[in-house]
Amino acid sequence: MKRLLLIWLMVNCLTGNAQRVVDVHCHNILPSYIEALAKHDALLDEGFPLPEWDAGAHLAFMDSAGIGCSVLTMPAPQPYFGDSRECHATMRRYNECCAKLKAAYPDRFRFCASLPLPDVEAAIAEAAYALDTLGADGIKLATNSCGQYLGDPALDPLMEALDRWNAVIILHPHKPAPVNRQLMAAVPLAAYEYLAETTRALVNMLAHNVLARYPNVKVVVPHGGSFLPLALPRIKAVVPALQAKGMMGGIDFEANLSRLYYDLAGASSAAAIRGLLAITSPDHILYGSDYPYQPADVLENNLRHLEKELAEDKTLSGYKEMFLWQNAARLFSLPSAEEGLATSAMAGKACTDSGHMLVRISEIEIHPEYREEYMQMASNVGATSVSEEPGVIAIYPMAQQRDSCQVRILEIYADEEAYKHHIQTAHFKAYKQGTLHMVKSLDLVDMTPMNPSGMPEIFLKMRDGK
Repeated sequence: MKRLLLIWLMVNCLTGNAQRVVDVHCHNILPSYIEALAKHDALLDEGFPLPEWDAGAHLAFMDSAGIGCSVLTMPAPQPYFGDSRECHATMRRYNECCAKLKAAYPDRFRFCASLPLPDVEAAIAEAAYALDTLGADGIKLATNSCGQYLGDPALDPLMEALDRWNAVIILHPHKPAPVNRQLMAAVPLAAYEYLAETTRALVNMLAHNVLARYPNVKVVVPHGGSFLPLALPRIKAVVPALQAKGMMGGIDFEANLSRLYYDLAGASSAAAIRGLLAITSPDHILYGSDYPYQPADVLENNLRHLEKELAEDKTLSGYKEMFLWQNAARLFSLPSAEEGLATSAMAGKACTDSGHMLVRISEIEIHPEYREEYMQMASNVGATSVSEEPGVIAIYPMAQQRDSCQVRILEIYADEEAYKHHIQTAHFKAYKQGTLHMVKSLDLVDMTPMNPSGMPEIFLKMRDGK
């Protein structure tokens, strides 16, 4: 039986379908939600009509696109209109309906529960019911609820509770508060402001050290990280000046950023992934479709294009399965996730030919003020990796003589699986998160050894000092 399973996995590896995709960014728009919005004339509150949704159409899209499991969340707007009890009742109906969908299609639908914010006490109560009774797979939070932005100290009791549950949180942008209605009429929120709104909420969370203080929480950032990859270097540059004037306290960037994951909804391209890899590691990137906000055939074509780009990109091809399903399976503890990861690794080893080494040069530019600190951390993680990981042959950092901020790291791994194991280790993750603010740019360049058979002799000479 195991032999048949391995053969099946190898065949699927060659066809690009070793495992069906996991979609962490999609929405279900239920009748009770529509009724709650219509009652308050809020169907166009976000500036555009809500699309139609039903379970059958969603499953048909998933089957056609090759998506095995979708994590459902409530879309914008937040159905709060000044009455906390009414909002709580709306959220309760939504969450219970999601639980029924999950029960009816346990292998296809999961859900993140919605909470009746800005009422924090009611939100905690609903989170307890959803996670403990309904079996919710996480929590969906709006970037702001009636102007109460994530990071607001008033939300600390909720974050403390979610921390105790080790909760996964999916963020979604909502209409900013306040909003310039003339701008919103000219440019739909989804085109620009949603990205700014997400970044605004994340920066507020960073400023208040939310995820450093509640380290058991994991947060999925939508839309390819929004503007965070662009904003983060500027934030890190500005914070010391503000701290010097007593306008801001300390920010533990490493601890905060290590809790962030990123979905690719609206950013399903190799270029977007490369931007994300400047601020995170490959195991924190997830696929998202944003169904049903675009036609199903458009979203399916986007997924096929992403798969093609990943397969053809020498740097990213080894991460394809991680991005499309493995990372999400691990994050949401999907059934047989660990077994799937293990068997996929077996298939991947067969597909890539375990006798072939992976050789890469990481081309890195360091901010000048962090050069010495970065080189020390890079040297330490290289030495630890070579010493403790049998599959790591070399991690050798070097600085250009003509520009010491231009760092090149020669990386040699026994095979693709040795590399995948390496980026999951605690020492690599500590290095990656600890140096994010030091790195100005990063490019991973895979190399083809011209004489791989000569490699052992080189290392023997190095060992013997000849």
